[in-house]
Amino acid sequence: MAQPLMPHATAAWLVDNTALTFEQIARFCGLHILEVQAIADETSGTKLMGRDPVRAGELTMAEIEKGQADANYDLVMIKAPEAPTRTKGPRYTPVSKRQDKPDGVAWLIRNHPELSDGQIGKLIGTTRTTIQAIRERTHWNIADITPKDPVALGLCSQRELDATVAKAAKMKGIKAAEDTRLEGDRAALIEELRAERDAATKAAEAAAAQAEAELGGDTNA
Repeated sequence: MAQPLMPHATAAWLVDNTALTFEQIARFCGLHILEVQAIADETSGTKLMGRDPVRAGELTMAEIEKGQADANYDLVMIKAPEAPTRTKGPRYTPVSKRQDKPDGVAWLIRNHPELSDGQIGKLIGTTRTTIQAIRERTHWNIADITPKDPVALGLCSQRELDATVAKAAKMKGIKAAEDTRLEGDRAALIEELRAERDAATKAAEAAAAQAEAELGGDTNA
């Protein structure tokens, strides 16, 4: 299924400007529902600048209204963005996230043994040499590698991970493992996000109060 050119920014706009459910927005943007929840709670690291998919020609207001009227309706993209052209090789990953790649690879090796080195490399954007070194625990930084979900690290989307795992399982004739994180961890994760937001708010209020007190002291002097 085609996805918006800027999934996170599009999700931010849909959260702020429509009554669509988080599930509908997640499916349309190719994101995990917890990513949409984080965007809605403004705890995804930075406040995203929303991108209007209607103005971009990817969606119509009529389509949004259909979704708002039926929570089970899947939005249909009117015009898919042009696929970017790139040379062969690992997918590009921002410099700030490259240090997380070994952790993501280790998580996939541990949790999805059905994945081949080639599939992991394509999903994470790394080389077979690196993956093999992590498998054999000969990686130069193996002592500091901690398995972490690549979706949570922002190295791939939940949709990409699910599709790759399903394909690998089908090739090996086994049943793909189901993602049950929403069943047991959703409430805890959302509560953690809200706690982080509340802590940030309290810190900002305390800083403002201190600045105001200091300003009052200077005036009295």
